[in-house]
Amino acid sequence: MSAAGDRLQDTARQAALALPGVSHGYPFTPGLGVYKVAGKVFLIVTDDPDEQIITVKCEPEHARAQERGYASITPGRYLDKRHWISLGPGPGITERLITDAVEDSYDLVAERLPRRDRPGAR
Repeated sequence: MSAAGDRLQDTARQAALALPGVSHGYPFTPGLGVYKVAGKVFLIVTDDPDEQIITVKCEPEHARAQERGYASITPGRYLDKRHWISLGPGPGITERLITDAVEDSYDLVAERLPRRDRPGAR
């Protein structure tokens, strides 16, 4: 079953906050939630009901495969389009896909942190 926009956003928020060492804030603008691990962004969630998307970090090859496989996955908005993807509601966008995307993004960011800054092992 596909996740509607509000569920897409809520699922992403819940998945992010369940991970160790995550902080959340609105450093850019109200309505654009930013989730970080050790000060590094791994998830951006719009609060805009007319533009229900999330943006996550992604390995370039995996990002291109995701974009080919799902019409509502596009290169990341406002970010390096090679390393970030945006997910919107649409066919095939399930809660599991969203959770996996958030967790994969977190892992990509966390594994590049200096060892002393990494949160507890997942």
